[in-house]
Amino acid sequence: MNLALLSAFIPTFFFVSVTPGMCMTLAMTLGMTIGIKRALWMMFGELVGVATVATLSAIGVAALLLNYPNIFLVLKYLGGTYLAYIGIQMWLSKGKMAIKMESEEEPASRIDLISQGFVTAIANPKGWAFFVALLPPFLDATQPLASQLVILIGVILMLEFSCLLIYAAGGRTLKSLLMQSGNVRIMNRIAGTLMIGVGAWLAIG
Repeated sequence: MNLALLSAFIPTFFFVSVTPGMCMTLAMTLGMTIGIKRALWMMFGELVGVATVATLSAIGVAALLLNYPNIFLVLKYLGGTYLAYIGIQMWLSKGKMAIKMESEEEPASRIDLISQGFVTAIANPKGWAFFVALLPPFLDATQPLASQLVILIGVILMLEFSCLLIYAAGGRTLKSLLMQSGNVRIMNRIAGTLMIGVGAWLAIG
């Protein structure tokens, strides 16, 4: 792949990835409530979703989907409702994602976390539009498409994962600062409000 294109691609996509958005807010929220280690499962699902969106965008499927927004409406509303429900549970200090005041409640499963990240990534039409707009300029028509996509999507996933870790670490730091007061309920309400915001953002964005 052309090194000049790659050198322009990396800072462009890092800037886009590190900008606050739904997935980064989700990473910060889970870093705050369940910790970075368990939030890695959400990140895995989110990265699979991002790779799916990037691949389909590059081969033109996204252009078709964007012409039929009703497909996205279903995904957006279902995904947004799901995240908002989790946020309400967290706000009430209930559910598997909340900071536990009692240790006996079962934590969120890996499948729960993976699906949460995946749904957030693929149900965002702005993400599809973004990849449709930005990926083609970095593809060289004289080179094989498959090898270029492998390189570009690999770079995207590394940048995305780095930014998710940054936000999750920020959430963990915020938790340690706020938990000094020992008020778990306040922490859950902060995290729940963020999660409800992500759900609303997804549904109406």
